[in-house]
Amino acid sequence: MTEPRQHRRRFAGIDIGTLTCRLLIADLSSGHPLKELRSELRILRLGEGVDRTKRLSPVAMDRVIHCLQEWRNVIDGYHVEAIAVVATSAVRDAANRDEFLERVKREAGFEVEIITGGEEARRTLLGIRSGLPAGVTDILALDIGGGSTEFILERRGQKSITRSIDIGVVRLCERVLHHDPPTAEEVRQAREWVKRETKTAVAEMAGFETATFVGTAGTVTSLAAMAQKLPTYEPARIHNYVLSLETIRDLEHTLLSRTKAERVGLSGLEKNREEVIAAGAIIIRTIMETLGQHECLVSDLGLREGVLIQLGQHCF
Repeated sequence: MTEPRQHRRRFAGIDIGTLTCRLLIADLSSGHPLKELRSELRILRLGEGVDRTKRLSPVAMDRVIHCLQEWRNVIDGYHVEAIAVVATSAVRDAANRDEFLERVKREAGFEVEIITGGEEARRTLLGIRSGLPAGVTDILALDIGGGSTEFILERRGQKSITRSIDIGVVRLCERVLHHDPPTAEEVRQAREWVKRETKTAVAEMAGFETATFVGTAGTVTSLAAMAQKLPTYEPARIHNYVLSLETIRDLEHTLLSRTKAERVGLSGLEKNREEVIAAGAIIIRTIMETLGQHECLVSDLGLREGVLIQLGQHCF
């Protein structure tokens, strides 16, 4: 007797971040993992200058809307049942966010949901959970973005705890790391800021020390690619790779000893991440040292996947 055929439903999700925009089109069926059909990432820096001006610049909005118009055509070709588009830190913080949302709706045909740091963490956790290796239960997840960083503690039988701090790779560059490469004093100031915010974030996260430390998003996956000197991005070699603190320190040293121009072409480092990757290395190294973590399990799944899983939960 054959098993009943699983009914698959097709969805599209877009994550409009401070630094990157990500598209995922996938099929979902109840109780089964996502089946990816199309995936794209573009570094567009929507949040450029937002920390200082509290406004999205017209040029940055144009870059993102042009990308969304292209993705609208891509999505239409896949005949999806539903679309979810979310925006995070930069749009949350911008005084002219309504102007941006109206333009996206008018020019690209998307309704955008601005999600809080806590909701961003919750959906990121959905994505991470969908791809953890067998046997990993309690986790402390870290999502380093362009404008904010989310901490998520989930322990078996307990309600998850999420904290969001207003430090991300773009914000750190714009507020502290003004020289190329950063000066020793700038790096010291950056570490102090990250250390202080990290301690506050985990103050009520009892038992995080025994959880598996998991990192997601561009900084962590880029460092994993660099550690393996991958000439092209290979999700299968990135996902569930274990980054040691020692390796992160070595990579941070390499990045901080080079200018932005000198980082171009480093094995594993994607184009247009040269300016912010050093900030990302400072953030993850400092967080791991502050929390006493010596290894980071890398997840290639995160907010984008969580957005689709959430969409699917409302449809099955």
